[in-house]
Amino acid sequence: MTMNNGAGGRRKPPTIHDVAREAGVSRGTVSRVLNGGHYVSPSAAEAVNAAIRKTGYVVNRHARSLITGRSDSVGFLLTEPQERFFEDPNFNVLLSGCTQALAAHDIPLLLMLAGTKDERRRITRYITAGHVDGVLLVSSHSGDPVAEQLREAGVPLVQCGKPMGPGSKVSYVAADDRDGARDMVRHLLSLGRRRIGMVSGPLDTPGGVDRLAGYKEVLTEAGVEIDERLIASGDYSRASGEAGIERLLERAPDMDAVFVASDLMAQGALTALRRAGRRVPEDVSVGGFDDSVAAIEATPALTTIRQPYDRISNEMVRVLLAQIGGEDPAAVILPTELVKRDST
Repeated sequence: MTMNNGAGGRRKPPTIHDVAREAGVSRGTVSRVLNGGHYVSPSAAEAVNAAIRKTGYVVNRHARSLITGRSDSVGFLLTEPQERFFEDPNFNVLLSGCTQALAAHDIPLLLMLAGTKDERRRITRYITAGHVDGVLLVSSHSGDPVAEQLREAGVPLVQCGKPMGPGSKVSYVAADDRDGARDMVRHLLSLGRRRIGMVSGPLDTPGGVDRLAGYKEVLTEAGVEIDERLIASGDYSRASGEAGIERLLERAPDMDAVFVASDLMAQGALTALRRAGRRVPEDVSVGGFDDSVAAIEATPALTTIRQPYDRISNEMVRVLLAQIGGEDPAAVILPTELVKRDST
């Protein structure tokens, strides 16, 4: 049965003509307001925005994209296996923060997971076809060509964390991983610990490299010899933290502290230490990195390095929108903070 527009019929959604009539301006003025407000007086813009609120008009994004050549959406690209997205709480925090920051601009965020070469190839093809206006790239390993391919294709891009390649022109927002690591190791030394181990992140990521470098720098400054038997690497998963501690205890049973390069790995480290009969912090002090929910849920609660994820999300969105608007690439490094809890 055909619905009519009378009583009992389905109400037609408001159109741009309704907005123009309500605001007392031309349809062209409304269109200019919707597409950035260029060549529109402040009073006319105010009248149009008031009319949009009153009529409940919703922008037809598809129609506008045909005019502007933009999709009015942004991609959140995670180049990790799908299971990591659900295990690691940091990714969800970043996704939520970026979603909220973009919502203030009425821009939806599309989640894209690309953990394999085939997935990355398909996603790259989708992005470069113009389905999103820009990309927030999270967890890019060295040797992963996605960032450079997108940059070469002219896609606005902001990476979370410093790029690995020398001379990269990719915009990025990062916490100061090296300085955060230095703060943690100084704290462990201040407790009188001298056999300080480390479970690093993957060494093909900027965070993995910089946190290990900060650990080594502070030990060297303190006159403590670097003992490679006290260093193991992980992949930021809980299981790799557990396995890393098992290797360290086997190679250096006199270890009295350990800096673990993520809170999730530190949870695994605590499990391995309990199984080995080591008390935390009495026998072994444990420090993490991130200040994620994993730090609070750990037993005992983790001393850790806080990454300012709210600021990271906001800055990633700010830099990306500026780049979409025509500005040059930018780099932002944000300070971290030592948070003391019961594990040290």
